[in-house]
Parts: sequence; structure tokens; C-alpha cells
Amino acid sequence: MKAITIIQPWATLIALGEKKFETRSWRRKYRGPLAIHAGLKVDRELCETEPFRSVLAKHGYTADNLPTGAIVATCELSNCMKIDLFEGVTSLYAGDSNHEWIEIDGNELKFGWYDNGRYAWELTNVQQLPEPIPAKGMQGIWNWNK
Repeated sequence: MKAITIIQPWATLIALGEKKFETRSWRRKYRGPLAIHAGLKVDRELCETEPFRSVLAKHGYTADNLPTGAIVATCELSNCMKIDLFEGVTSLYAGDSNHEWIEIDGNELKFGWYDNGRYAWELTNVQQLPEPIPAKGMQGIWNWNK
């Protein structure tokens, strides 16, 4: 299965279904199953800012108990959309090659890096694992052997 390593708290936010898009500077043509790997790094300062603190707390998490070095969820990478900022429009939109645009707002907007020209990877059918599975992560998309 393909996997991607994401630092905390973002990996857990995906696993909890609170973050539906992973933002990257590069486009990915791959579509299909994807494992979410929580890297070893935890952005502890970010975990104390809103809305991160309250969303994590709602699920019983703090910077001190986020899983690291483990697969925390599986999902489907179903779309990769370019982020475009439209002049005179106050919302942010991401679109695919079929010119289907999705509005990004609320916590989702705060949970990603939505600069013009970046990409929003749409993650669907997210399944949090009952227990994290220890695994060594890598940069980019990598193959995880369950």
C-alpha cells in the first residue's frame, strides 16, 4: 500500500476525519489507497493554538499523547486539486482538471497551507486504525508493507 508521512498534529487530524485535504507543493497523479503515517516530529507549539488545541482535546489528544512513528489511518487519495485564489473573492477554492471547484473554509482552511499554486489532495474514506502500527516513515509517497 502507498503511504505518506505527515508530522503531528496533522496526521491525527486526518485520522480523526477533521482534516479532509493534505496540502502539498507538488501534484500527484496516483489515486487509490493511502496509509497515513505519523512522523516522529510533533509541532508542540501549534498543538497549543486554536483551533488545533480544541479539536484535538475534543478527541482526547494533546501534544503529549499523539502517536508518532506509526501508521494511524488508511484512506483513499481521490483527487489532487490546484489551489487558486480568485481576485475579489474572499473564499479559497481548489479545482481539478475537470474544472470542478471546491470551497475551502472553516477549520479546514486553518489546517492546511493553501497558498496559490499549491495542491490540495482530497482524502476520502478515512479509517482510523484501532491502534497505531509502528512503521518507519520516508519522504514523499512510499510503499508500506503491512
